[in-house]
Amino acid sequence: MPLDATHRLDLRARNHPAYWGFVLHRLSGIGLALFLPLHFWALGQAIQGEAALDGFLRWTDNALFKFAEWGLVVLLALHLAGGLRVMALEFLGWRARQKDLVAASAGFALLIGLLFLFHAG
Repeated sequence: MPLDATHRLDLRARNHPAYWGFVLHRLSGIGLALFLPLHFWALGQAIQGEAALDGFLRWTDNALFKFAEWGLVVLLALHLAGGLRVMALEFLGWRARQKDLVAASAGFALLIGLLFLFHAG
């Protein structure tokens, strides 16, 4: 069913930094939710005993897992920063500096990821 001129989808909002802040917040939340079953599985290895946990820890001691660990920290920082941005919007109202809040959220997340990367190395 084609849309007429009065019901046309306006895509201009998708180029706004606030939209991308929204997208990053949602995607980081999905990524963290997908991580949780793996985390619970890893915790289950500790319940099975020291040998099972040691085997799991040896299996995770490679560059791929170190990179994934860094990605997890960035996801956590993105989600935290995005949540703080949403709370600021809720409690402080809309501001003309909305783009600055989005940039500050993304910068905060990347800074936390870099700090983790340098500390882990």
